[in-house]
Amino acid sequence: MKVLVTGGAGYIGSVVVEKLVAANYDVVVFDNLSQGHRAAVHPKAVLVEGDLSDPEVIDETLEKYEPAAVMHFASYTLVGESVEKPFLYLRENVNNAGNLLECMMNHGIHYFILSSTANLFDEPEKMPISEREKIVPGSPYGESKAMIERMLYWLDRYHGFRYAALRYFNAAGATESYGEAHHPECHLIPLVLQVAQGKREKIKIFGDDYNTPDGTCVRDYIHVADLAQAHILALESLVKKGKSCKYNLGNGQGYSVKQVIETARKITGHAIPAEVVARRGGDPDVLVACSDAIRKDLNWKPEFPELEKIIESAWKWHQAHPSGYQNS
Repeated sequence: MKVLVTGGAGYIGSVVVEKLVAANYDVVVFDNLSQGHRAAVHPKAVLVEGDLSDPEVIDETLEKYEPAAVMHFASYTLVGESVEKPFLYLRENVNNAGNLLECMMNHGIHYFILSSTANLFDEPEKMPISEREKIVPGSPYGESKAMIERMLYWLDRYHGFRYAALRYFNAAGATESYGEAHHPECHLIPLVLQVAQGKREKIKIFGDDYNTPDGTCVRDYIHVADLAQAHILALESLVKKGKSCKYNLGNGQGYSVKQVIETARKITGHAIPAEVVARRGGDPDVLVACSDAIRKDLNWKPEFPELEKIIESAWKWHQAHPSGYQNS
């Protein structure tokens, strides 16, 4: 089976491509390389440099390679940036997804996996957060994903389109070959590891007065390889059962910022100085996923649920790739 992966040169996309290739799928990566890296594309995957803002290029790619399914990772993903630049998200993310979906419909491709987000749930009534939780996006980024999910709902209802919306919480960790290399970096674990590498003097803790055991925000971290496996299981389910689905993806256990830093200190052997600074706007106290649905329906079980294993895998990758993909 051939799968087109948009954003397959990025962090999560590259690992999903790696796992797809290992599972004997034929993979075509579609990426404009604005955030991804050419060196992050698996050597057995075909790379098409293109932009989802150009329907003609999408059409040409689908016509040439004839994928049976699409996994969609290509988007702007920064919550803070989405607040500052809302139209970059509300327009570009949504329009680009619309271009892709329309081209798929025109080519008779009806299997789609969406990289969605926990940012759909800004005001959860229950914790851990299940799929039954009311969607109240926490930013224009979260809103853009909610809008794409609504597009998928209508395509499923009236056009026989089958999709899986996978709402992940905090993707982290690395495989031996592929890891997290953003420029600039904004995620906690790689930022902490940059201190251990000597690239940063200290790590900033944005507030220590939250309603949590140690006062710092609690988040659900999920290994990127476990995310990748969920995508493959979701695709297999779409093909076999022909039924669309939505799943929240996490380990079901939260770790605080201070716990992440302390665990990184143990793994790296570095002191990792930390400084408490003012809160950032929009950071909730706790975000933890309930992943019971996908565990039950698809028999998904995280292989690396422990924070130690997640950070250890990331640390190994960063040591082996001190400049990210720049020297690859």
